[in-house]
Amino acid sequence: MTTTTPPRILVGYTATPSGEDALAAAAAFAGSIGARLDVVVVLPMNSRPSIVPNDPGYDALLRETAEGWLADARSRIPDQVPSRERVVYGDSLAGGLLTAAEAGRAALIVVGAARDGLLGRFTVGSVAGSLLHASPIPVMLAPQGSRETAAPLGRVTGMVGTREGADAVLATSARLSAAGTVPLRLVSLLALDLPGVDAAKARVSEHHAAAVLQEARAALPDGVEATASVAPGDSISHAVASLDWLPGEVVVVGSSRLAQQSRLFLGTTAATMLRELPVPMIVVPRAGH
Repeated sequence: MTTTTPPRILVGYTATPSGEDALAAAAAFAGSIGARLDVVVVLPMNSRPSIVPNDPGYDALLRETAEGWLADARSRIPDQVPSRERVVYGDSLAGGLLTAAEAGRAALIVVGAARDGLLGRFTVGSVAGSLLHASPIPVMLAPQGSRETAAPLGRVTGMVGTREGADAVLATSARLSAAGTVPLRLVSLLALDLPGVDAAKARVSEHHAAAVLQEARAALPDGVEATASVAPGDSISHAVASLDWLPGEVVVVGSSRLAQQSRLFLGTTAATMLRELPVPMIVVPRAGH
């Protein structure tokens, strides 16, 4: 009898509202898909223990603070979600997270919102921005307020289109839907992706978007069902705002076509969506060739 190793989700933690948002979203998501949490606090590389520390007192204080944060994180994770908490070192916060994710074979990195984001919305901060330019694995962006609103996975929404990367979005969305045994919804914003669209062009674009959705549904694995819709609106922001969102929902989007192979890059459409979304967004990297 063979056993399947549960996927591992890495979350960067700090004892801040942003860190608590990331942890809450990650724990709720992990519990829904049977994943393990790997909670890390990143310390500067020059504070790594050595025979002759630069400043033993300061380094000891950093380590003590990090251990306190990890204890706080541990107390916030539900008992049914397996986890480990540890300190890692890096030249930067993003670099430390990427190194830890690679070493631990994480399937997903989770980070929280920048402090200046509106409640329930995400503003990409420096750490998240660095990850979105360099990560070879998907990154989940938890909107501000997730520590209050995080819930078990309720639905997976995949944003599909004709651009390169749609296959990765579809495959990831279907896999997460199956893992969490939750509904799958496919949404196309294609009809709203052109400036200055008149009524006639809008109708043609909507028909094309509907055809894209039909093709996407047909490409789903056997036994996987999905609803599909074209989001209405005269802009990406309006389209996203017009959609309904369930508690615990996650949105899956593809990396920009500007990204290098097997790396992330947040495109303008996804960045616009991010400002409107009240639920976590998972950005999937382009597949390598």
